[in-house]
Formats: sequence, structure tokens, C-alpha cells
Amino acid sequence: MLITFSDFTSIPVLWLQIAIAAIWVLLILLIAWVVNRFADKPEIVRKIVHIGTGNVILIAWWLDIPASVGITASILASAITLLSYRLPILPGINSVGRQSLGTFFYSVSFGILVAWFWYLQQPQYAALGILVMTWGDGLAALIGQRFGKHKYKVFGTEKSWEGSLTMMLVSYVVSSLILVGTQGNSWQTWTVSLLVAVIATGLEAVSFLGIDNLTVPLGSAALAFFLSQLVLS
Repeated sequence: MLITFSDFTSIPVLWLQIAIAAIWVLLILLIAWVVNRFADKPEIVRKIVHIGTGNVILIAWWLDIPASVGITASILASAITLLSYRLPILPGINSVGRQSLGTFFYSVSFGILVAWFWYLQQPQYAALGILVMTWGDGLAALIGQRFGKHKYKVFGTEKSWEGSLTMMLVSYVVSSLILVGTQGNSWQTWTVSLLVAVIATGLEAVSFLGIDNLTVPLGSAALAFFLSQLVLS
């Protein structure tokens, strides 16, 4: 049967919004499943999901998806990830060879930021926090593992200067793109972005048990928001 444009326009807007976001997440999970199925690289699988699903915040921002949808999705994802630590629901995501609650904190941070900044009608800060975590932390881990030759330890956790520098650079780029795009090109905006990048890198460096998936997004978003209110008001 031929599907026409009028068929889509008859669908409630909310369900179209949810469908678009869900299709994106399912696409990322499918890609991760394929990689996990044909390549024994669990860390790559985790980063595909980590980076890919985080970008759904841009879809939520662009489509102005209600906060209730994001919060509900966060609660469901948090529950599933907690179960996955006991049951083999997400083996490719949670098999990291170390004790970590990172996947759970990832889901929780999404819900907190949506609840916070959608309420304030400032969704750009939620996007900033999530994307600093997804792109900054995600690429830092990959670069650090592949090219990290200069190691250091914080609270018994080994890091690399190469990974930390990647975290800072990517966080700065992400923060700058969002803040310049929403607040305009000014020295204050670039300065706030730099401070966010430095603090996000510090929070990632002192993390343990995957808590950086909570402290980095919340810390980055909060710092960007309060500094922007201070210097741009």
C-alpha cells in the first residue's frame, strides 16, 4: 500500500518525535550489535553506544521533545542498565574488564540534565553536558588506549596525558560550538568554553567506578550555565 505524506501528518507530533529519537537509538544499537557480533572489541562497542546514543540529545533539542519523554527514557534506561549488571542483557556494553557503574550513571545524567534545563528552557546546556561526556570522554578513552604512552595515576586509576589532552580539546570544541551558536561570538563565550573544558578534564581524571559519566556532564552543564549567567547578564 502506498504511504503518502498525509499519512504522516495524521500522526500526533509527539509520537513522531519519539519515533525519530527511537530510530536513531536503535540504529546505534544495531551498529554496536554488528560490531560485537563480528569483532571481539568490547571497548569499541561501548564507545559506539556511548558516543552514538548521546547524540540523541541533539534530536531532543531540535524537535523540542517534552522533558517528560526524556526523563521517562532515562528512568527506563537506568533500570535496564542496573539489571544488565546481573543479567546478560547488555554484555557488549558492560564487559569492560573492570568494575564500573558508568552505563548506569550515563542514563541518570541524561534524565537529570533534561529535567533541569528543559524546565529552565535552556536545553543548550543539557546538550553541552551530554556531548562533552559522550564525545570528550569517549574519544579520550579511545585515544588514550591507542596512543597513550605517558601515564599518570589518580586514586589508583591509570590515565594518560594523551587521553586527557584529547578530553580537553574535544570538550572545548563541543562547548564552543554550542555556546557560540546560542550566545554569539564573544571573548566571554570562548573563555567560558575553555573553563568548562578544563574542569571537565579534571573531573574525568579523578573519576572512579565510572562516576565521570555523572560528574562530567553535570559539572560541565552547571559550570557553563552559571558562568554564562554571570558574564553575559
